[in-house]
Amino acid sequence: MKFSSLSQLPIQVSNHNQAIQKKVMLTPGNIPHLTNFSQAVFTPGQKVIPHYHETMYEVFFVESGSGIILIEDVEYPLHPGNCITVEPKEKHELINTGNTNLVLTYFGIASE
Repeated sequence: MKFSSLSQLPIQVSNHNQAIQKKVMLTPGNIPHLTNFSQAVFTPGQKVIPHYHETMYEVFFVESGSGIILIEDVEYPLHPGNCITVEPKEKHELINTGNTNLVLTYFGIASE
């Protein structure tokens, strides 16, 4: 059993934008094939540069705020309650286009 609380986890920075803060609830090795289970907070205007993951699915759940995710240059809205799955090798970019924080809970699953 593993227990964690967001209120007690240290703040880390996103690998794709050092200004975006996140808290990591699970890390590699906690559950087979799971690469991370985290929550990130994007302030208005913050974004993650276009990138892809060679062998990882990434699933995003929008907790609050609004923005867009571009997957292979196609724009999809980010609103509370939306869930988006990005497949391995799909180029994606996340942008907070709103005027409040965009809070995303997300995890990665290794495909190999």
